[in-house]
Amino acid sequence: MVLKEELTIISQKEIAPRIFEMVLAGEMVQDMGVGQFLHLRVPDPSKLLRRPISISEIDKEHGQATIVYRVEREGTAILSTLRAGDTVDVMGPQGNGFDLSVVEAGNTALLIGGGIGVPPLVETAKQLHAKGVIVTSVIGFAEKNAVILEEKLRQYGDVHVTTDDGSYGIKGYVSTVVDRFDQVADAIYACGAPGMLKYVDKKFENHPHAYLSMEARMACGMGACYACVVHLRDASEAANKRVCEDGPVFETGSVIL
Repeated sequence: MVLKEELTIISQKEIAPRIFEMVLAGEMVQDMGVGQFLHLRVPDPSKLLRRPISISEIDKEHGQATIVYRVEREGTAILSTLRAGDTVDVMGPQGNGFDLSVVEAGNTALLIGGGIGVPPLVETAKQLHAKGVIVTSVIGFAEKNAVILEEKLRQYGDVHVTTDDGSYGIKGYVSTVVDRFDQVADAIYACGAPGMLKYVDKKFENHPHAYLSMEARMACGMGACYACVVHLRDASEAANKRVCEDGPVFETGSVIL
C-alpha cells in the first residue's frame, strides 16, 4: 500500500563524502518491506519532482526507518540540510522488493552491492540472517573514502570489500571476488550501477533465485508516467515494465540492461 505521510527526522549525518544517512519515524514504517523505496518531496517549491531513495534499514518495533543517499544535485543537497525534528513529505513504501521466501535456514545467500547501491542490502542481510541463512556480502567502491555500511553488514555475515584503486580491501571490482567463489549461493541479491548489474545479470542469468534492484530516474513514482521503463527480454510478454511499480527488483535474465 502506497501511503503519504509527514515523517519526522530523528537524525541525519554524513557518513562519507556526499553520502548522508537519515533516520525517519512514522506510521508508514509498519508497511515497509525489504528492497522497497521511499519518494521524498524536496522542501523547496521550485523542485517539483520527488526523489526516490531506497530503504536501508527498517525498525518496526520503534517505528523508524533509515535511508542512505548521495548528494547529486540541488534537490538532494537541500534534503541534506534537514535536521532532527524537521519533517519530510514522503510517499511510500513503493515498489516490489527482494523475495526472501526462496531461502530457508541453512541456505546461503550472496549479496552484491556497488556504491550507493549498498544501502538496501543492509536490511536484506539482517532479515536473511534472522531466518538462519548464511550471508556473504561483496561490496565495491571507487576508493577508501567512499566505503559505507561495511560494519553494519558484518553483523550478519562475511563481507568482502573492493575498491577500484586498491586503497582499501581488495583492488578491483566486485567481479574480482565473486569470480573466485567455488560454489554458487542458493540466492543472489544485487544492487548497484548499471555496469555492475550487467555483470551480475550475465553471470547468474540462469540462476533460479537471482535478483537485481535497479535504479532509474522517476517522475510520478507510481507507474502512471512511464518515465522509468525497462524492456523485457521475452517478447511474448508485455514490451516493458516500470521500475517504480513493477520493480525496482527484477529476476536476472528478465530485462534488457
